[in-house]
Amino acid sequence: MTTGRAPTGTGPWPYAAWALTRAWLLACVFKVVTVAGPDVTVDVSVIYRSWYEVLLAGTYPLDDVTWQYPPGAALAILSPALLPFWEYATAFFVLVLVCDALVLGLLLYAGRRPGMRAAGAWVWVVGVPLLGPTVYARYDLMVTAVAVAALLAGVRRPRALGVLAVFGAMLKGWPVLLLLGVRKGRQTRAAWSSAALAGAGLAAAFALWMPGAFAFLVFQRDRGTEVESLGALVFHIARQFGWEGQVELRYGSMEFVGPHVELVSTLALGLAVPALGWLLLWRLRARSFAVRTPAEAAFTAVLLFTVTSRVISPQYVVWLVGLAAVCLVFRGTAMTLPAVLVLVAAGVTLLEFPIGFGHVVASDAWGVTLLVVRNGLLVAASLIAARRLWRSTVPGRAGVQAVPGAVEGQPSRVAR
Repeated sequence: MTTGRAPTGTGPWPYAAWALTRAWLLACVFKVVTVAGPDVTVDVSVIYRSWYEVLLAGTYPLDDVTWQYPPGAALAILSPALLPFWEYATAFFVLVLVCDALVLGLLLYAGRRPGMRAAGAWVWVVGVPLLGPTVYARYDLMVTAVAVAALLAGVRRPRALGVLAVFGAMLKGWPVLLLLGVRKGRQTRAAWSSAALAGAGLAAAFALWMPGAFAFLVFQRDRGTEVESLGALVFHIARQFGWEGQVELRYGSMEFVGPHVELVSTLALGLAVPALGWLLLWRLRARSFAVRTPAEAAFTAVLLFTVTSRVISPQYVVWLVGLAAVCLVFRGTAMTLPAVLVLVAAGVTLLEFPIGFGHVVASDAWGVTLLVVRNGLLVAASLIAARRLWRSTVPGRAGVQAVPGAVEGQPSRVAR
């Protein structure tokens, strides 16, 4: 029997909270409100705008080592052309706002389905403004919107998940990890085959569209240790004991330069190998795939690759906020605690960049403390998410019991 009442957590409140927080973000990027620290909008008004001009001339930015992105990123950079009546930066901010609203709409719509809830929408409403104006001054929110759409579409249409995941990967690489948690068998074949076909078609199209579609691979390979990464903590602490290196602007970010930096960068890349190995082992051992498993696996995978990256830019956290929001759409998700840790990390990230970035670059006590807390929260979220994903899907472990909720009548598992 239906009562005609909106599901708990819906109604006008998510929309009202979203409108208020996004008005603040717009006020920040349009400089009506000033946030301490460096001007985060320069990336759009200067760097993106310069790439826009190069792309309009019919080539990728081959002479600019700060172009670190897959070929599909050109679509995001060129997107302000859809609003030619506005100046480039204004049009870009408005389009990010539209993508933000789209994510909210998708999460609220999904939350009305049986077995779903509005908690995911609230994670998005709260998590995005915690990152501050940086989230509207990068194109990562656009990529996150594609990832959210892919995971929610994949609940019923694995082929759509495959196509959208590979399209997102062409924008910024990481959405390919969305394919990891698709249920084995028919759904995996559908999602992975559609991803392979779409990927081949898109790669060929971008290669034929303009010269230099895959030049980013060389630029990305040569990156060092960025000052906000987990590995950078080695040098922040070493500076207190007389380490003679320094911080320089390289490849579009502030990186450490000096003795042993190359070694730490190589070790950071090496950490990605056991992370990948664990994910592959999980994929081989997993047996119980619930409807929420693709989202939980994607969240875990992106967490692991974020903390092992040589770069943990503030905008990376919006990926995690989006994936956490999708996880919390599902009732019974095991990812509530990791999602909360990511939200707290988002708030600390705003304190670290842009507000406290001068302290981070200087490696003083406040800057190092902010990095230890932010990166520590992300590491903790990664380890907890990995443990919970394993225990909820891999059979034969103590403290695991079957519960209803898997796809097509298969049991899922949760830790006691």
